[in-house]
Amino acid sequence: MSPTPPAGIVLAPGLIHVPGYLDGPARARLAAELAAALALAPPYTPRMPRTGTPFSVRMSNCGPLGWVSDRAGYRYQPRHPETGAPWPAIPATALAAWDALADYPAPPEACLVNLYGATARMGLHQDRDEDALDAPVLSLSLGATALFRYGGLSRSDPTRSVRLRTGDALVIGGAARLIHHGVDRLVPEAPLLPQGADRPALMPFLPEGGRCNLTLRRVTRPPDA
Repeated sequence: MSPTPPAGIVLAPGLIHVPGYLDGPARARLAAELAAALALAPPYTPRMPRTGTPFSVRMSNCGPLGWVSDRAGYRYQPRHPETGAPWPAIPATALAAWDALADYPAPPEACLVNLYGATARMGLHQDRDEDALDAPVLSLSLGATALFRYGGLSRSDPTRSVRLRTGDALVIGGAARLIHHGVDRLVPEAPLLPQGADRPALMPFLPEGGRCNLTLRRVTRPPDA
C-alpha cells in the first residue's frame, strides 16, 4: 500500500473508489500471496443455479468461508467444491486493506478471487448472500483495467461506469451495500500486471491481458452485533 493512501472518490453514498491504493510493492506482495493460495485452492469454473451455465470468469476463495455457485444455488461453504480441501488463509496484504478501509469491527470471513480472461465479464448483480449486510464489500484489483458498472437497488435503475485499474480499491457499503453492479468488459490499457515481481507470480493462473479481482466479505454477524 502507498505510505499515504490516496483520498477516496465518492461515486455514490457508500460507494468509495480509492485509485492506486496498492502501490507497486504492495501489488507484487499481494500477487505472490495469491499465487501461493491458488496453488492450494485451484481456480475452477462456477456454474449458474438451475441451468448449469458456466460463468465466463474462473474463481477461487480464501478464508474460513468461500462463495460458490452451482446448480444447487449460491452459498458460502468452508471447502473447495472440487478438491474438498479447506480454503487457504486470506492474504495478509488483503487483510491489511480491510483493516484500513472497511471501517468494520470484525475481520472478513471470505475473500472471493475472480480471474477474468480478456473476454470475460460479470453481469449486473447484488451481493446479498451474507448475513452481515452492515459490513461492506471491499474490492481490490490487479491486472487489466475493468469497466465497472454500478446502478441502484433496482435492476432497472440508471447505471454509470468507472474504470478500475490495477491497484485500485473499491468499498461497497452503507447505502450502496446492495446496489446492482458488474463488469462490462476489460480495457486493454496496460499489460497483465505492471512491471515487477507481481506479473510472473500470477501468470500460471491468469492469461495475458487478464484481471484478478478480490472481494472481501464478512459473512456472519459478529457475536456482539
